[in-house]
Amino acid sequence: MRYGNRVLALSLGFMLAFGQTAYAEIIVPPMPMAGGAWGQTPESRQGTTSGGYGTVTSEGPSSVAWPSEQTEEETDKSGPGVQPANSQSQPLNHVSQSVPEPVVAAEGAVLLDATTGKVLYGKNQDMQFYPASITKIMTALVVLERSSLNDVVTFSASATTNLESGATSLNIAAGDKLTVEQCLYGLLLKSANEIGNGLAEHVAGSVSGFADVMNKRAQELGCKNTNFKNPHGLNDTEHKTTPYDMALIMRAAMENPVFREIDSTTSYQFPATKKAEARTITMGHKMMYPTDSRYYSGITGGKTGYTSKAGNTLVTVAERGGRRLIAVVMKASGTQYSDTKQMLDYGFANDTALPMPEESKAEVGPGVGENAQKRTATGEGSGVIQHNGADESAEAQREPSWNSSMNGHGWLKDGNRWIYLKEDGSRATGEWLDLGSSSYWIDTNGYMATGWRQFSNGAYYYFADDGHMVSKEWVQDGSAWYYMGDDGVLMTNTTVPGGYKVNEYGIWIQE
Repeated sequence: MRYGNRVLALSLGFMLAFGQTAYAEIIVPPMPMAGGAWGQTPESRQGTTSGGYGTVTSEGPSSVAWPSEQTEEETDKSGPGVQPANSQSQPLNHVSQSVPEPVVAAEGAVLLDATTGKVLYGKNQDMQFYPASITKIMTALVVLERSSLNDVVTFSASATTNLESGATSLNIAAGDKLTVEQCLYGLLLKSANEIGNGLAEHVAGSVSGFADVMNKRAQELGCKNTNFKNPHGLNDTEHKTTPYDMALIMRAAMENPVFREIDSTTSYQFPATKKAEARTITMGHKMMYPTDSRYYSGITGGKTGYTSKAGNTLVTVAERGGRRLIAVVMKASGTQYSDTKQMLDYGFANDTALPMPEESKAEVGPGVGENAQKRTATGEGSGVIQHNGADESAEAQREPSWNSSMNGHGWLKDGNRWIYLKEDGSRATGEWLDLGSSSYWIDTNGYMATGWRQFSNGAYYYFADDGHMVSKEWVQDGSAWYYMGDDGVLMTNTTVPGGYKVNEYGIWIQE
């Protein structure tokens, strides 16, 4: 659903209430301005416009639904102070109807924007269900955080025999030895339950001890309705979680590069063990295979699950146009793939949002260069707490360029995102970069920021698709216009260059 001005009012209300201390952790609702067209003036409102840097079309999450009979000539006249005929502001939670809201057959589901933490769609998202093998996402995350890939796991008799009838297995026997890395492939691709037990004993000494670690980590991630009793998800009446909590867990797991690599693998050569020769194991998630009718372009990871009590469960991560969405389906009866497709289609086609239930934590990074020092000195560069990336088409995005003369430092692409290597070879992380005449924010994960960012003193900045901080320009969101000042900060309750007035929320007052 497209954000409206009332959401902006709520957000900036929180800003005023909590934003006095630059380094404080504060609570804010989702950023209300979802990736508006940048580098434009309010005079250029419709069709394809060039402004500031590159060309941006008005199609996408920030386009304004002007009347179809409106001509290009009429649009060109609609600058500040001239309200287009029959135009209306976007209502709160407005959603483009290009893709209808999903009709999910599963009993529980959620669609989460992994970058912003916004819930884009929910159905019983906070209701507890049995998760089955999607539990193994948390198992893998905890193992990666508490062990080395080269650690050797020696399987015990209890790990390999305490499985219910029919449970998926790689036929591992007591005394078999595998590295943690090999185990993780067996856990996430084959969903082998005895491997979950073996990893649990390796990390925590016992299955119950490992479950305690899982639950503690879940709480740290903001999960409110999760109780894990084992590392594999086999039936236990007390082993439950919710679609929303599972999305939070997957969100954290996908920030781990080793998890991403393993979970995006569709085929792996698993080593020989006592009872089996070396064999090829494959990913169970059918939407990851181009030859499968259920294939969905852009999927970068996921996990399947099934038990008689849980029904079909499925977690899916997909990335398009720089956006990462996480879809969770629980208690389905054979509809897990179609439910997931509907949610992803909806999420990528529409800019939707429900209130984010958890607080965001500030990223704190030092300033770099004259402009960043100015921001830090005024409290504006102390940290980023909310991100809404632009959702422009790939053709509309301008990317940083690699300078071959930089002798090993500069911009490098990592998947769909950009990182920056400094002259000493280290990766920029949690800091401002002033390169040439432009400023960039590199988040604490080491990736170049795009779209809207709110800093912990409440100030809003906008970063273009090529990453540069927009200043002295207008940014459009829905039917609202915002002006970014000389220092890049959203201007509020003032008159901006050109004589146009903006209200206390930064919205241009169309008199």
